[in-house]
Amino acid sequence: MNPEHVLVLASASPARLGLLKRAGLNPRVVVSGVDEDALSAATPADLAQVLAEAKAGTVAGQLPFDALVIGCDSVLDLDGVALGKPADADDAVARWKAMRGRSGVLHTGHCVIDTFNGRRISATGSTTVWFGEPDDEEIEAYVASGEPLSVAGAFTLDGLSAPFIEGIEGDPANVIGLSLPLLRRIFTELGFRITDLWQ
Repeated sequence: MNPEHVLVLASASPARLGLLKRAGLNPRVVVSGVDEDALSAATPADLAQVLAEAKAGTVAGQLPFDALVIGCDSVLDLDGVALGKPADADDAVARWKAMRGRSGVLHTGHCVIDTFNGRRISATGSTTVWFGEPDDEEIEAYVASGEPLSVAGAFTLDGLSAPFIEGIEGDPANVIGLSLPLLRRIFTELGFRITDLWQ
């Protein structure tokens, strides 16, 4: 690793930052400002990847120093429809009424760019989530908390909606914000051991 390299997270997500810090990484946070609504793709998984690449690419192009830039974005696939953050409280309520008792797939796109040599690697992690059956009052109370308005799919695995999640198949951290095993594989492909990036 170039000694001048810095690890940068191209995301405002406190959940992603928390995951990285607990894994021994201490990235600088540089928010991309990408207009997520302006981008589209053929499938929800493709959209997660496109958004992650846009965030990483935007931030990588702004940095005046060498860095490993991590861009991520999550999208819930419910019946082939891409669901990001809900538009408002009514949207979040409608989402939960549609999701309860069913399953969806949470896709998180990952893109890491080494600005020193321009190499970039992208990959998407996918985790199946089974939703419980909260009643209408529980859904209203959850939405009133404000939590689902700022997260993809209108739910979190590690927050107030955890009691409404019956189970998952795949990497739980991928649902929270990024897949650490996938990120380690990307770092390895770029020539870095994740242990060398520990702070």
